[in-house]
Amino acid sequence: MKALLLTAVLGLVAALSLALEHQDISGTWYVKALVTDKDLLKDNRLRKMFPVKVTTLENGDMEVTITFMKEDKCHQKTILMQNTDKPGKYTSYEGKMFLQVQKLLGTDHFMFYCEDRSHGRLLRMVQLMGRTLDTNPKALREFRKVLQHRWFLKDEDIFMPMQMETCFPKH
Repeated sequence: MKALLLTAVLGLVAALSLALEHQDISGTWYVKALVTDKDLLKDNRLRKMFPVKVTTLENGDMEVTITFMKEDKCHQKTILMQNTDKPGKYTSYEGKMFLQVQKLLGTDHFMFYCEDRSHGRLLRMVQLMGRTLDTNPKALREFRKVLQHRWFLKDEDIFMPMQMETCFPKH
């Protein structure tokens, strides 16, 4: 659940960075690739990703709705992301979650960096996000370059999740 929440929040951050460019960031976002410093990929919930829905609020904050599977059931969660005084940076959960967004040069994709300290330990994740399901080789190359330059990661550290259609929880 924590990893899925982090994934959803990262998706939200991508949308928030678009606001810096005075674009409408509301809509659907897809996780194209991700890297984490914890062994979260053993959690099968990260292997399949559902679209992330972003709604921009009038005050600059955003609501992000994530969909995930838990115990073979579909769940949705809405997260409020609070705008900070620094462009491209956001917080949630009383400042225990930090997000930073960076647009990848020459692409329509974004990279989101998230630190989560909400459960007493540090969890970091970086995601490549896009508005469509289409593969963008240039965006993936830029994502790899930034990761290799900043964090000295290798290509095998990058995971590309399977994209799933939205499911709806039973009430």
